[in-house]
Amino acid sequence: MLQAFYDGFVHGKLLEATFESVRRLLTSFVISIAVGVTLGFLFARYRIVDDTIGFLVVALQTIPSIAWLPFSIIWFGMNDFSVIFITTLGATWTMAMSSRTGIKNIPTLYIKAAQTMGTGNGFKMFYQVMVPAAFPHMMTGVRVAWAFAWRALVAGELIAKGVGLGQLLQDGRNLADTALMLCIVIIIAVLGTLSDHFCFKRMEDKILLRYGLASSKK
Repeated sequence: MLQAFYDGFVHGKLLEATFESVRRLLTSFVISIAVGVTLGFLFARYRIVDDTIGFLVVALQTIPSIAWLPFSIIWFGMNDFSVIFITTLGATWTMAMSSRTGIKNIPTLYIKAAQTMGTGNGFKMFYQVMVPAAFPHMMTGVRVAWAFAWRALVAGELIAKGVGLGQLLQDGRNLADTALMLCIVIIIAVLGTLSDHFCFKRMEDKILLRYGLASSKK
């Protein structure tokens, strides 16, 4: 196993594949967060949107991302755009529903108090009141969306051209190289765990502390 890691990083394509996969993942994740939070806000604030598009999103959430793979190939070809499309879909719906739940559960008192203090109902209300109040739900959505994005990424990369962990996993399968496949699985698990613990969890703790939603550690 150690020899497989050494050969993969020094003589093989493990390092390049890891960087390429992370690049695709981050691009897709940023898009999914932006789209998901926007959809969640619209669902929570406008009943007609929630009853129409919101119902559709609930249905789409049950469809595995890999089911969109044939459509992605037809629409965009076997390239980076297809992988990013699949990965974005894998994270967007979860983020949208988490944002919706968080905003819908904001106590009415918070909104009325902010309006009384002159915040209004526009963008200022959204980022100063709604986002902090809905943050616990939204952060849960972010962490789940991150895991779903990884799954969708690997599935998409299995057929895409170029370099990526999914492509190497497919190569390992074709060559019956169990050591290489296990190396890739370990890399994905380590990257996912480290990013969740050192990025998302710490960010969650800091923001909860900043907005007075958690007590400081002594």
